[in-house]
Amino acid sequence: MDFVLSGAAACGACLFTNPLEVVKTRMQLQGELKSRGTYQVYYRNVFHAFYTIGKVDGLAGLQKGLVPGLFYQFFMNGVRLGSYAIIESSGYIHTNGRVSAVKTTVAGAVAGVVGAVMGSPIYLVKTHLQSQSTSSIAVGHQYKHQGMIHALAAIYREQGVLGLWRGSSAAVPRVSVGSAAQLSTFSSSKELVIDLQVFPKNSWLVALSAGMISSVVVVLAMTPFDVVSTRLYNQPVDHLGKGQLYKGFTDCFSKTLKKEGLTGLYKGLGASYFRLGPHTILSLFFWDELRKFYKQFR
Repeated sequence: MDFVLSGAAACGACLFTNPLEVVKTRMQLQGELKSRGTYQVYYRNVFHAFYTIGKVDGLAGLQKGLVPGLFYQFFMNGVRLGSYAIIESSGYIHTNGRVSAVKTTVAGAVAGVVGAVMGSPIYLVKTHLQSQSTSSIAVGHQYKHQGMIHALAAIYREQGVLGLWRGSSAAVPRVSVGSAAQLSTFSSSKELVIDLQVFPKNSWLVALSAGMISSVVVVLAMTPFDVVSTRLYNQPVDHLGKGQLYKGFTDCFSKTLKKEGLTGLYKGLGASYFRLGPHTILSLFFWDELRKFYKQFR
């Protein structure tokens, strides 16, 4: 039940934040491996990107990749948050009755690795679909998938089973770092808010406040890994399924840093917060409330 509740909470958040995921993906691919000023800027900032995509691709364009997004959230975060909930309920994250920063970080990272490996094929497809756009505002490599099933079948047919896990070398550090930052900060922030007695112990505002604190830390820690992950997943491949732009995580990280500087690794930071911030807050809030609700009626 921990896995089901966690997946349901993440899907609830995804319904609200998927348009921002589309914006974030486009901004991270814009000007890929090009120096500032040498490429056309289609998306000036998160608000302009939102408007441009809605105007050119239509409102449906802002919900591209929603189906794989929901599947990804259910399976990846179901496994990730569900694993963490089991670790937490077993008492592992506490030392002498208090939340341990080291233990929550390790538990969050381990749960993130498991979730990332499980969800990688769906994330691959989601990235391809979200980057697809009208040629006048296209950024990054453009795949021609007609939907999630068509994309999975095409990748499997052309590149085999391993092709479905292409890019997972970036997904694992991305999700493990993000998960460690998110869950350790959330657990510690919840304990802090309860200690300060700002709200009643079982108030929904405790989880909401902790989620808001966690969201800032997650975005700052995760964005460079997120940029690398998006680019590895979306790069063109040869007939053997080998990436034509990057050899792997380290190669993509170093090339981006060399060509675009540190700001290249933080491309789409505003979009990342507008997407990851609300998603972190909503998913953790829904997760905490669903678990409390389940315990009351179990």
